[in-house]
Amino acid sequence: MVKVIVLTGFGINCEKETAHAFYKAGAEPLLIHLNDLLENPTILDTSHIFSIPGGFSFGDDIASGRILANRLKYRLESQILKFIRDGKLIIGICNGFQVMVKMGILPLFDNKFEQNVTLSHNDSGRFEDRWVKLKINTKSPCVWTTNIDFIELPVRHGEGKFISKDSKILNELHSKNQIVLQYARDRDTLANGEYPLNPNGSVDDIAGICDPSGRILGMMPHPEAFWDMTLHPQWNRKKLKGEGEGMKIFRNGIEYATKNL
Repeated sequence: MVKVIVLTGFGINCEKETAHAFYKAGAEPLLIHLNDLLENPTILDTSHIFSIPGGFSFGDDIASGRILANRLKYRLESQILKFIRDGKLIIGICNGFQVMVKMGILPLFDNKFEQNVTLSHNDSGRFEDRWVKLKINTKSPCVWTTNIDFIELPVRHGEGKFISKDSKILNELHSKNQIVLQYARDRDTLANGEYPLNPNGSVDDIAGICDPSGRILGMMPHPEAFWDMTLHPQWNRKKLKGEGEGMKIFRNGIEYATKNL
């Protein structure tokens, strides 16, 4: 069975929903406190997927995700790099995405932990809690979004504006198809920066990126918050039933790990 480390502790608050989604997808999720992982990093060796859930780690002090990013980078960099070299999967959602870009695990050009992008304060100047439409780049190598071209998910963040260090980094993300999710008006049209379709002002409507291998995904929207159709605000009006669309992302990750790890 695929084993998933779901990180918890110090303000992470979406771990139970994330673990539940992985469980429903057929995996064995293990809620692991940050301190326990730092003291015993060999836990990574016995797992197939590492998940950094959403929340407000360390109270978003300094900047969202910065302190947790430093803890992971300077205490576990070699172990996480080995985890990646072993072909395993990582997903960071919302605060987890903020952590990943600040520790340099994304976009992971040349397999180096180097910060080339960030997630900054929303242009609206406020916390955004709303549902958004997302266009998926079907040319992306991302294994988490296989056979998905459009999805609707909730966002809830104050610092979700994606920015690259310079145009060279942005062009490289585009050329390598590492831009996975973009805010959209509908299935065929991007948000083009329009608020609230793009809820934070992200450059090029970017809502999520992956590493060159496609095994590491960071995204601002919350797939774990749509594991059942009744979680959609219009589920009754539209008579939605069954499994929520967010489960597709978790099932893709589990399917890949089952076949390849």
